Order: sequence, then structure tokens, then C-alpha cells
Amino acid sequence: MEIKELIKKIEEKKIKIGVIGLGYVGLPIVIRFVESGFKVIGFDIDEEKVKKLMEGISYIYYIPNEKIKALLPNFSATTDMGKLKEVDAILICVPTPLTPYKDPDLQYLYKTANDVYKVLREGHIISVESTTYPGTTREIYLKILEKTGLKVGNDFFLIYSPEREDPGNFQYDAREIPKVVGGITENCKKVGIALYSQIVKKVVPVSSTEVAEATKLLENIYRAVNIALVNELKMLFDRMGINIWEVIEAAKTKPFGFQPFYPGPGLGGHCIPIDPFYLTWVAKRYDFTTSFIELAGEINTMMPYYVVEKCIEGLNMQGKPIKGSKVLIIGIAYKKDVDDIRESPAFKIMKILEKKEVEKIDYYDPYVKEVKKTRQYDKSISSIEFKPEKLKEYDVAIIVTDHSNVDYETIYENLPLIIDTRNVYKVPSPKVIKA
Repeated sequence: MEIKELIKKIEEKKIKIGVIGLGYVGLPIVIRFVESGFKVIGFDIDEEKVKKLMEGISYIYYIPNEKIKALLPNFSATTDMGKLKEVDAILICVPTPLTPYKDPDLQYLYKTANDVYKVLREGHIISVESTTYPGTTREIYLKILEKTGLKVGNDFFLIYSPEREDPGNFQYDAREIPKVVGGITENCKKVGIALYSQIVKKVVPVSSTEVAEATKLLENIYRAVNIALVNELKMLFDRMGINIWEVIEAAKTKPFGFQPFYPGPGLGGHCIPIDPFYLTWVAKRYDFTTSFIELAGEINTMMPYYVVEKCIEGLNMQGKPIKGSKVLIIGIAYKKDVDDIRESPAFKIMKILEKKEVEKIDYYDPYVKEVKKTRQYDKSISSIEFKPEKLKEYDVAIIVTDHSNVDYETIYENLPLIIDTRNVYKVPSPKVIKA
């Protein structure tokens, strides 16, 4: 297909968009394209998600039902990957998790590459948005799609444009967040620029898909390393009797050369706990050890253990052993004011506590009413009802996620011990232990 003709169709919004993966990344992309005047088909293997969307129901807390209902005239959702042949641009927003051994789990990328292979035709635009290691788009998608005999850059256009979603962050509208775009060829890049220019104010072109893939990793590794730094300082300053949060508040008054990062009970979310391991894995191909990144990973990975140790210390000071104790987790989402539980450190803390033979572990989270069995946690659990008489049943509460709409005063009044990993309680108290 003539590239000028394709770009003209994009600019006139005469192409149909397909989005594979309708989670925290894919659904916002669907919304942006529909709001920008495109017709969109969403694809997901989860039948329940598809059903809810077609009924105008959102399954993501911060996306209201009204926004989903507004999509419906120009949007449909399906589990039938065969319908990919009906769309002109295919955006891939599937999970890229880790194996239990911290290696990249690429099964979803391979599956979608093969799904696209079955329907690939002249003029198709394929954009990978899932976070992955540099080289993935070329090694997996190009290798599979070229088996059709179609030529990249002439017959079809393959790009990589990393997602930059921050669930629950209303400070940055999706239109305002620049979109990085790299193409397999120059023509691919031009098509990618034209496509994403329709939904964001600024597109940032880079020289290759590898540079775009590496950009996403740098963004999140930067955060992981700095969080590891303050986590390590938290543990050191605790021994020195210094409040790390007070130190950070003082340091951030410097108007240059410092950006505040905050300690916590461990990393959560779909990016920061995972992305560094994608780079450390591929680095081995080049006989290179990413020592700095791996050290940060070790520090962040040990934080749930540190939290449990502080819990044990606190109970000991009250003359209670951890074995047989009753523990309440406050906040099971991975960050405040969202319902996203992916890679939440709460699950690791709960597993460690179970090995310590606690009598009971429950959780309270106003955004997450129940958790079904997942690879993170092999039990189905539900949030407790938040009542003073219920809170009194527990020996200790561990604040993992500091949601804004939790009544922390009631927690303080009704529990004998609180392990505060988020600096919720600013005034020192003998019943509150910072962790």
C-alpha cells in the first residue's frame, strides 16, 4: 500500500483500530482512540471482561461506567481473534510477566504474534505496546510476520510504542503524555507517528524499535533503583533512630538536583517490579552483568521480609509471639487509591506471615472487595467489613497501601499495634512502628 494513502486514511480516521488486551493499559488506549473519532474493536481472552464492556460496565475503579457506555456506538469487544482481519491497525497490550525464576514470560507475546500472523494483510499496522526487552519486536513479531511473505515497511508496518499508563493518576491526561514511537523501517516509523499523533499532543520518534523498547525500561529501572536507595536508607536510618520520611521532606526543599522517592513495603504494579529483570535477562546474551540493577532488585525484594520482621519485633515488645497472632493487612492494591493488585507486596507479606504460623490473616481494602486465586496468591479472599468491633479482633495491622479514604484514626483507636510502611501516622506513638 502507498504510505501516503495510508497516512491520509489515518488522518481522516478511516481506519479501524484493534486493541489486544483490555486491561489497565489496553482499555485506556481504546478510550483515547474512540474519543478521537476512530472505530475500535477490543480483544481479550477474558469472557467476563468482554461481557461487562458490552454492557457498558467498567471493571477498573477509576474509569466510570459512563465513560464505557459512551464508547459503545463506536466500540465492540470480543474474544474472537479471527475478527482481527476486520481491523486496519492492531495494538498489542498483553501482559509480559516473569516466570517464578525471574525470567521473561513471553507466552502472550508469542500467542498474539501468531494470532496476527493468521490475518496479516497488505496495509496492516502492527504496534506493540507491552513492556519488554530491546529486540523483542524484531526477534518475535518481525520474524513471525515475515513468514507471510509480506514485506515490512512496504506491505505492512511494524512499530513499537511503549505504554506510559499510571493507573489512578489524574494529574496527567493521556493526551498530554508524549508517545515514544520506533519503527522497524523508516516507513514504519512514519506510519506510527501518523497513528499516535491522532490521540496525543506530542509524539517522540526514535531511530529504532530497540531504542523505544529500551526507553520504557530506562524509565522504570530509574524508579526501581531510586526506590531501592530510599528503602536501604530507611533500614539504616531506623537503626540510627532517624525518620527517613522527615529526611526526604527536608531534602526535597532543595530546588535542584534532587527528586524525592519514597520507601515502602516492596514494589508493586505491572512495570517496576518486572521491567528490570527483562533487561538483566537479555544482558546475559552480551556477556554483561547488570550489577547495579540486580542489587536494587535484591533490596526491593527483601522489603516484605523487613516488614514482617518489624511486625515480629512489635509483637515481642507486647509479649506476644507471631505464631498464633491475628494480622490485618490494610490495603491490598499495589498503590493508593486504585483497585489494581498486580504484583502487590501485600501478597508476599501474607505468604511470609503464613510460614510464621499466624492464626489468621485478613485484609481491608475499600477498592478491592475480593481477590480470586491468582499466581500471586493461591487463595480466594475477601475484604473484611470495616467496623470498630471487627478491628478489635486483631493483634496487629500492617499498613501496606495508604488509601486516602481509609479511616486511620479508627484503626489507631481499635488496634494495639500498627506497622506503618507508608508514614500514615506522622506523630510518634508507642503503638506505631515504622517499617
